[in-house]
Amino acid sequence: MALERTYLDWNATAPLCDEARIAMMDALSLPGNASSVHGEGRAARAALEKARRSVAALVGAEPAHVIFTSGATEASNHVLVPEFRMGRSPLKIGALYVSAIEHPAIREGGRFASENVHEIPVTGEGVVDLAALEVMLAGHDRETGLPMVAVMLVNNETGIVQPVAEAARLAHAVGGLMVVDAVQAAGRLPLDINALDADFLIISSHKIGGPKGVGALVTRGEVLMPKPLIRGGGQEKGHRSGTENFFAIVGFGAAAEVALGELDARCVHIAALRSRLENGMRGAAPDVIIHGADVERVANTSFFTLPELKSETGQIGFDLEGIALSAGSACSSGRVGESHVLTAMGHDPKLGGLRISLGPTTTEADIDCAITAFAKVAGRRRLSGQAA
Repeated sequence: MALERTYLDWNATAPLCDEARIAMMDALSLPGNASSVHGEGRAARAALEKARRSVAALVGAEPAHVIFTSGATEASNHVLVPEFRMGRSPLKIGALYVSAIEHPAIREGGRFASENVHEIPVTGEGVVDLAALEVMLAGHDRETGLPMVAVMLVNNETGIVQPVAEAARLAHAVGGLMVVDAVQAAGRLPLDINALDADFLIISSHKIGGPKGVGALVTRGEVLMPKPLIRGGGQEKGHRSGTENFFAIVGFGAAAEVALGELDARCVHIAALRSRLENGMRGAAPDVIIHGADVERVANTSFFTLPELKSETGQIGFDLEGIALSAGSACSSGRVGESHVLTAMGHDPKLGGLRISLGPTTTEADIDCAITAFAKVAGRRRLSGQAA
């Protein structure tokens, strides 16, 4: 008999929701190109613009300010660029300031030269050090151009909520720009690009139950814009050329509608499940370290360390017990390595960490399976001589 599986890796990707699947199947029956002016083209355009409105509503933005991309990585590379335009005039960005716990899509610095990318430290609790950022921005050389700050709203490994609005205030005080990676926040926290004071916001479809291969760069306005990454036929108002990934965008829009409509209920349900999980883990292994437990976290994420247990060993152990989870970020082509997030927090990088992330269809039975597997994995440390 095949081992029954329990999926607890929603931060890596969320299973496709039924609403998105149905919307995509319906979209496949529309033959027109959304750029065509005939009836079929207008029907496709109407479906695409409906999706744009739904994605905009999820983040409190204007539909005209949503630029569809192939995903969050493309959106990051689109906006992290030294060349901007303010209306018709060129605008230079002199340096990029990124937090030490950013996703690799941001940490790589986009199209900035490496010497112009500066790392903002975080506290031992995994929160961006605003005092350090303020000092860094005070020392920014304005003659090189304006500063750009990029800080994620929710860390993908720890789930810790970052002080984005405060970071934006510091950036704007010196005339800079604020970019927010909201990939792990969408559908898990109320989002409003204006309340966050973000100039640009990045989201991804497959993290909220939509299809893979589509995301969005959302802007506060249309006057200040980065140089296009992809040029061509002028789709997305010339900001991202190429025929739109139509049926995926439609699925993205359907998932965004569901995520927004169910947001409050999801948060309550998932927070209760995580409390059950973490109480069970502490009962099975009192020495477990739950990172970020004393600061604000998004409700669905638990990032933990079992002392003396390597991440690779732990991930394999859980997988053998039928539990799908991650050893940190699922962005490195299947590689399991040291967590740069734990390193930034001041932990021994060899300590390792495992991430359980929950979703709206996670059940109490799933949590109980995870606790049982956790107890077995923790017990094997001692049996194998890995822990005293």
